[in-house]
Amino acid sequence: MSEVVISDSIKYVGANDHKIDLFESQYVVPNGVSYNSYVILDEKIAVMDTVDWRATDEWFDNVEKVLDGRMPEYLVVSHLEPDHASNIDNFVKKYPTVKLVGNVKTFNMLPQFFDLELTDEQKVVVAEGDKLSLGEHTLQFFMAPMVHWPEVMVEYEEKEKVLFSADGFGKFGALDVEEDWACEARRYYFNICGKYGVQVQALLKKAATLDIQTICPLHGPILKENLGYYIGLYDTWSKYEAESEGIFVAYASIHGNTKKTAEEFAEMLKAAGAPKVSIADLSRDDMAEAIEDAFRYDRLVLAAPTYDGGLFPVMNDFLSHLAAKAYQKRTVGLIENGSWGPMAAKKMREQLESMKDITVLEPVVTIKSTMNDANKETMKQLVKELVR
Repeated sequence: MSEVVISDSIKYVGANDHKIDLFESQYVVPNGVSYNSYVILDEKIAVMDTVDWRATDEWFDNVEKVLDGRMPEYLVVSHLEPDHASNIDNFVKKYPTVKLVGNVKTFNMLPQFFDLELTDEQKVVVAEGDKLSLGEHTLQFFMAPMVHWPEVMVEYEEKEKVLFSADGFGKFGALDVEEDWACEARRYYFNICGKYGVQVQALLKKAATLDIQTICPLHGPILKENLGYYIGLYDTWSKYEAESEGIFVAYASIHGNTKKTAEEFAEMLKAAGAPKVSIADLSRDDMAEAIEDAFRYDRLVLAAPTYDGGLFPVMNDFLSHLAAKAYQKRTVGLIENGSWGPMAAKKMREQLESMKDITVLEPVVTIKSTMNDANKETMKQLVKELVR
């Protein structure tokens, strides 16, 4: 991995992971993931978070190289999730004089992960706005509860104007892979933090009071330029507003007939001048990417068959994911298929009614087994409503 440069005093000591198969045992990461950790070198040295157990040896090698024989005074624990905190106990054993910096919730949760006997002198308990001087560098702490765990906090280094943002502004993908930031950051945000838009908004309001020139997240690249772009996207995402005008067609199909209908409908939308049409097969495409597209665009079309008198399971799963991530403020069209007793639209509508500010358009398109000319006329009517 090429060297990640932050500054002369703030060093990157994280690691890339290309061996992980599923992040959080559910999200595909074709380009891996990074576990970010930092060291601030000053009169007193602060290590900013540890890394996942998968990267233990590489991380300790990186830390030792940067410390160059010195002893760290502090280990700042921004977030206790194991992909960032797995090595807290190993670090304390290796550097027994180190002090752990966390908030009340951090130290309440710490025994759930580690059998660590810390003295009061080894704990630095910080609260909102508290500061910790390292010499020329000063860390100020801001609580970020439920972004996306209750103990999360972020740190602002005053001298170099660096925000250590925990999971905020993170993305999937290792640092040795060049790829578009927004695509994998969006998929990461909506699937990891999407439920907590209100809490992210609260954190953004705190960040707006700071002169931030660099953002150092716990996953993904260090952000130094055009910070307004990244902060603006986070503002849009956490308000549950659509990032782009467009229509996402999410379909599930048992034998292919609903698929044909969904694909025909997508072509009708394009022909009618829809600004952007995206389509996904919920049985085969990445569910996390489907969630991402549902949030990205301002309109959604759901197409699914009836199954055992209810809704085909992958569509049910998709809607459950949307509800769990607080999906809202969208316009939705429905297409159902049912050979003898169509129930899919009713079941989809029931799930949508549990979400905030969802407008379900009429007409609902009902296919009985295979699409016919009458169906196409109804589809045209729904297209008009969606592109109005």
